[in-house]
Amino acid sequence: PAPRRERVTPMTIAGPRPSPLRRALTLHLPMAAIVLFAIGPYLWMLLTSLRVESTLFSPQRTLFPDTLTAANYLRLFTKTTFTVNLLHSLIVALGTVALGLALSITAAYAFSRYRFAGRRALMLTFLLVNMFPIILLIIPLFVTMRVLGLLDTHLALVLAHSTFSIPFATWMMTSYFDAIPRSLDEAALVDGCTPLGAMFKVVLPLAMPGVIATGIYIFITSWNEYLYASILAGQKMRTMTVALQTLIGEY
Repeated sequence: PAPRRERVTPMTIAGPRPSPLRRALTLHLPMAAIVLFAIGPYLWMLLTSLRVESTLFSPQRTLFPDTLTAANYLRLFTKTTFTVNLLHSLIVALGTVALGLALSITAAYAFSRYRFAGRRALMLTFLLVNMFPIILLIIPLFVTMRVLGLLDTHLALVLAHSTFSIPFATWMMTSYFDAIPRSLDEAALVDGCTPLGAMFKVVLPLAMPGVIATGIYIFITSWNEYLYASILAGQKMRTMTVALQTLIGEY
């Protein structure tokens, strides 16, 4: 008689599943501790913002305040220019995202799909730009913006933030485009697409997760930037990061 074959299941391949208690001790509890450690300062900041001002400097500190109040938020949004500063930061960040994606996507597509003289040197130059601190560009950018009459404007910060966001965004998009087979471009060209048409109709939709990730990176980088905003912007166009710094030393 033929030998009896054993039925192979995912359980036999992966081995027995760990018990719920073991999973809780080795996986769930460490993950919960990491998440709590990461969001702990933000939770403390939120609870502190809801406290009564007279209890902020009390020697008896408790985790949860006895009385919750929204007076601090009312004061922030009614007696300061915080809302206007948020709007300035949003305009600058969205402008940087639009300019950064427009330049980084086209440059990354050229780096990924074409071979031309100086390609490697240009890519290395884009990488070297990120190795130097952005403070080196403060004086040249300030002089350039003053000559162009762009100081204390949104455009000045958008151009300044693009100097350090576009190089890294180009490298990010190049890696995403390299992961897409070139045969798709060739098939689109055979069907009558132009090179730009192949990029927008075939390659770009496939690389949309990378475009979204790159856009989020540019937005966060521009939103959190402080140095350029404090030098190139003045009283009329103050972003949120600079406004928060002025609130720290109020008392």
